[in-house]
This record gives sequence, structure tokens and C-alpha cells, in this order.
Amino acid sequence: MIDTSTLNDLYDRLRARRHRALLWVAAPTDEALSRAHALWLARSWQAPLWLGPDPGLNASEVLPAAKARSRLGGEHDLVIVDAVSPQAGFDPDAFGAISGTLRAGGLLVLLTPETWCLGVPGPDADYARLAAWPHTAQSLNARFLARLSRRLIESPHVLRWWSDEHLSELDLPDTEADVMATPPPDDQACLTHDQARAVGRLTRLRRRRPLVLTADRGRGKSAALGIAAARRLQHGERCLWITAPRPAAVEPLFERLKALLPEGRREGNTYCARIGDAEAEVRFLAPDALLEALQAPDIDCKAPPTLFVDEAAAIPAPLLGQWLSAFPRIAFATTVHGYEGTGRGFALRFRERLARETPDWRELHLAQPVRWAEGDPLEAVTRDLLLLDAEPADDVRTAEALSAHPMRIVPLDRNRLASDDACLSELFGLLVQAHYRTTPADLRQLLDGPDTQLLAAYAGEVCVGVCLASEEGGFPNELARAIALGERRPRGHLLAQSLAAHAGHVAAAEARWCRITRIAVHPEARRRGVGRSLVETLAQQMQDRGIARLGVSFGVEVSLVAFWRSLGLVSLRLGLSREASSGEHALMMGRALGAPAAAELACLGQEYRDLLPHLLAFELGRLEPELAAALLREGKPPVIDETTRARVAWFAQGGGELATVRPWLAMAWLAWWRDPARTKGDAELAVLAGPLFQGRNGTQFAGRKARLAHWRDLAARLLASL
Repeated sequence: MIDTSTLNDLYDRLRARRHRALLWVAAPTDEALSRAHALWLARSWQAPLWLGPDPGLNASEVLPAAKARSRLGGEHDLVIVDAVSPQAGFDPDAFGAISGTLRAGGLLVLLTPETWCLGVPGPDADYARLAAWPHTAQSLNARFLARLSRRLIESPHVLRWWSDEHLSELDLPDTEADVMATPPPDDQACLTHDQARAVGRLTRLRRRRPLVLTADRGRGKSAALGIAAARRLQHGERCLWITAPRPAAVEPLFERLKALLPEGRREGNTYCARIGDAEAEVRFLAPDALLEALQAPDIDCKAPPTLFVDEAAAIPAPLLGQWLSAFPRIAFATTVHGYEGTGRGFALRFRERLARETPDWRELHLAQPVRWAEGDPLEAVTRDLLLLDAEPADDVRTAEALSAHPMRIVPLDRNRLASDDACLSELFGLLVQAHYRTTPADLRQLLDGPDTQLLAAYAGEVCVGVCLASEEGGFPNELARAIALGERRPRGHLLAQSLAAHAGHVAAAEARWCRITRIAVHPEARRRGVGRSLVETLAQQMQDRGIARLGVSFGVEVSLVAFWRSLGLVSLRLGLSREASSGEHALMMGRALGAPAAAELACLGQEYRDLLPHLLAFELGRLEPELAAALLREGKPPVIDETTRARVAWFAQGGGELATVRPWLAMAWLAWWRDPARTKGDAELAVLAGPLFQGRNGTQFAGRKARLAHWRDLAARLLASL
């Protein structure tokens, strides 16, 4: 069944070129699994992996698709992805993650039903994750899989093993001579010249000159951070910190430290080594612990240490900005394209702040692959299948279209979109650019998610904006009550269920909502009302269909709160813990599209505003003060009586402590803060949100007397403004 000589020849050809390949097996389930077993046994593979349900192999060599990310940093020369078994399915994120673990010469085997090679796949078991109540997996459309199968059929980079008994030929470019002719970098610890340049820049990192390091997957970015960390310790640095969204992201960094400083030792998330007569260390800290650690009295470093930030795009922008000020020597590294998301949106958003606060910042991009050679067939087909290279229209073309054509808002037909790769790539590129955590699974959601509304803004033929929304709610009363009591949690319906289960409003689950899940506007089209036009068009469509509530849930940021508030949405609920996906607290906002819903949302909004000060004093005490102030801005200014004025005046003139006047001073501050006409006069008063509502003293004053004097001055200015 398997021609071993053919397989060995393929392996040797791939190894010689430092390439990898995708083998597509499309056949009935039993036959596909049988062929995969034969491939598994045909040769002595190094570190083979079976991704999917256990086919009866050694347990250490089998991994559920949901755990594919646990193999990041590992290497395999054979991976079999089971998307053919009845209980399996094609997991887009798992496929993207595991493809990056194949080393040069490796073979990725994709098992699919025979219907794929006919171009008519149906929804598989993994579609259960898309099937929001009351839908089932089999009731959904499989546009995503239809596009996937079409691209597999058309791709010149795919080996096919369908109903015949022979493997198809893969046209591999003759690049062996080029690979062999490329001289290694002078730095023997580095595998490519790009990596060596990155290590050099990181080793010579200067004060107030941040480095932004970008790379595609597989370019050795994290390893470069590890090599540079070791070099900095060898050159006399005694303390270096690293951070990332999760500890697993920096394992390659610790591996390089161990290789370059073998005399050192790993103690949890710290690598310690004796350099000369002194102890030196590289320490990993979670993003939310960095600034607190910097203020700790037992900090070993006499000055702020050098900070390396890996996967910076997945960390909230406010935190990155705080680190930019707190750490004189800092480097940000992030992935540009990848299954986890993109660094392009991060680069666009953060570049302005870098230019403003540290104009001498530098950028370096790593293009050369480390684990495989350029022109790798597997990388090419993976990028195509998952649209990892999706880009919006370029700036020049977009600007020309905006100047020549009026903007129009159109609903999109997802059947046509799935068959038009140019249109799909341009539209999905907008979503990728606008959100750092857009993954291949989001592409499937876009094409096949149930009860989905898709609007796009066009100038001529150029897509300049997109809005994706999902219909939610409409639960029967009995189920809605069970949701509110935490007894049931049907799939999907984030906003409707959260307001019922966490805010105690059964009616929110019974009501019908339209939740905006994504909105993106081309950078050239911003400040032209594109986002507002998309939202207003959607609101009108929903109102015409009898859906009276528009909602949104997002990782809360000051600018986003202002945007949604300008569109008439009010805050309804704030999450108490940071979301794993964004590192931020989720804020839910809503807008009534008709009179019957207005009273209900007004009640929800008032309950939220009544609760917010108590949350800020306790559970949300560590929320950034600027963000706390933005959240407190919502609502009518309270009326200030003579007692409040007298208490604030007494404090301003030197009486009492902040604690003894906090309720009155907070009331006066809200009266000022919620009145736009007054806040234009003295914006510095906004800093009072921290001490008044969160018990935060701030770090700009060294002692109690200096802080108290500053607060008295602000109280006097506040009183004058009222």
C-alpha cells in the first residue's frame, strides 16, 4: 500500500532543500485511517505526532486538537492531522499551530472525508463549537471548508493521495544549491543572518531607544531574545526581566539561556547564573505584575532592569505604554502573521505613541526562516488555506478610491464572499489589522457562524470598513431563568447570557439582541464617519426586523469606551477579571432601538453606574486610574449641595485628611467630571479618580505630605470650577 522507496525519496528531497510538505489524504474514514497508519509505520520518524482522537497508538504520541498549542517550541518530522474520524473535525487554529512545529524534511498529513476532493464538504464535528443555541453542527453551512477544499485542490504545493494507490508528485523547486551556498552568520549561536542582526541590536539596546522586533512564525524571534539575554549577562548586566502573555511563549528563550549559560540553573520562572564574581538573573514576570515588582522594596536591581516583551501585540496597549515610561531600556517583539493573531495592528496602533514619547525608537524585521528554508511548500499552503497573509487594500489605492467615489454600505452575501478570494482577503485583512487576536477560527466564524450579519463599507471597489454582528437571546422563560441561576449555559449568546447570569436580569436572556462582534475601518478612511455609518445601518436593519437591542462586548480601553458612547451605547456590565484573550476587563454596552427596550436598558445602566464605585474600591482597585476615570464619566452630573461644598472647602484649606472627606470630594469630582463644559478648564483634575475611588496614592510624589498638599490644591481647583 505504501511504496517505502517513494516515501524515503520524498523525505530525502525535502531534507536536501530544507523544505516541508503537506500530504492530503481524502478517502472514506476507514481507508484514510488505514493509510495514515501505514505512513506512520513506513519509516522510523523522529518525534511523530498524531493530532486528533486516539487511534490506538502510544499515548505520548497522540494529542487532542484542542491541545495543539502545548507543542509550540517542539519539533516533529511527521504530524498526522485527523479531520476524518466522526468525532474529529478540522480545527483551523490547531492546524495553524501544529504546522509550525514541523522541522525541515517534515511531512504534515491531513486526513479528510472523500467529499473534500469533490469540493462539497459538509460541516464536521468541530462545527459544534460554532453551533450557538438552538443550532446544531449539521444545520450550519460549511463555506469555510468548501473554500479550504477548493484551495487544496488548486494548490501546486500539495501532495494528494485520493482514491488511487499512488502518491502524487510534488513539484519541489531545485534550491539545494542555494541552501548549501548560503554562508552561516558570524555569530555561531544564531541560525540566520536576520537572527544575528536582531541579537546584535538587542545586546546593544540603548536608553530611551526602544527596539520593535517583528517576525513571521518560525523566524527564531524568541530564541533571539534568549541569546541576547545571555549576552547581556555576560557583558555585566545583573538583572534582566522578560514578560509575555503566558509563560509558555518564552520557553525558547529559557532554552537558549540554558544552552549558552550551562553553568546556570532554572528556578521556576527565573534563570540564575554566576558570571565572574557576581550572580546574574533573567526573570519572567506576568504582565500585570511588572510595575508592582518594580516598586517592591526587595528588588535586586538598583535601577529599572532591561525589559524584553515577547508577543507584545497580545498585551493591552495601556500596559505597554506604562512600561515604555518605566523601563529606560526596553524591546518589544511580536509575530506579524500567525495562527494566534497578528502584530500588524499592534505596530500601527503603537507606532504613534513610540514616535511621540521615544522618537529615537528602532524597528527590525526577521524574514529568514530558522527551521526551514525560504520557499517552503508547507508554509505557502498554510498561509493560503488560513489567510494568514490577508491584507487590506494598500493606502494609495484606498486614498484614491475615497477621493473618487462616494462611500456606500452594503450587506455581503457569504456564499459569494467564500468563493471570491480577493474580496475575502481584503475584508479579512481589515479585521486582522484592527484586532491583534484575529485567528483562523475567526475566518470560519465569519463565513459559517449562525445568525450572522455582515456589512461592508466600499469606496468604489475598495473595502474601507466592515462590521460583523451576531443575533443573540430569545430564550424561552424557563431556560432564561435557569441561565440567570447558573444552572444552564447554552452555547453562544455572550451578551444575553452574561447579563442574565452575572447581572441577574432574566429579561436580558429572553430579549432579542444584535451584538456587534467586530468592526474595523481602513486607516485611510478613519475620521470620515465610516464606523458610525456601519453601526447606524445595522441598527436600522435590526429595528426593521423587530430586534430592539444593539450591544457590544470588548476589552475595555479609553478610546473604545468613547467611541461606543458617541454612538449612543451605555455601559451595562464590567467583567471582574481580565479576559485571557485580551488581557483586559470586558465591558458590555447596549443601545435601545425602540421605546419598549429603552426603559429596560435605562434600568440596567443605572444599576451598573450605582455598582461601579464599589467595584473600583474593591475588586477593580488595580484598574488603571485613567480607565477608571473614563468609566466614571457616564451618567448625569450629581447636584452639589452646600454641605458638600463646605466639606471640600474645609479640606482644601488644610483641614482633615482625604479619607475624612472622600464621599463629598468624590461627589464634587463627579459633578465636574461628567460636565463637558467644566472639564475643558482643568484636565489635570482627572487624576483624582485614583485616590477617590480606588485608594491609589499614585507614584509621582515621594511622601505623604507632598501627596496631601497636591490633593488639597486639586480640591481647591475643583471647588473653583464648580
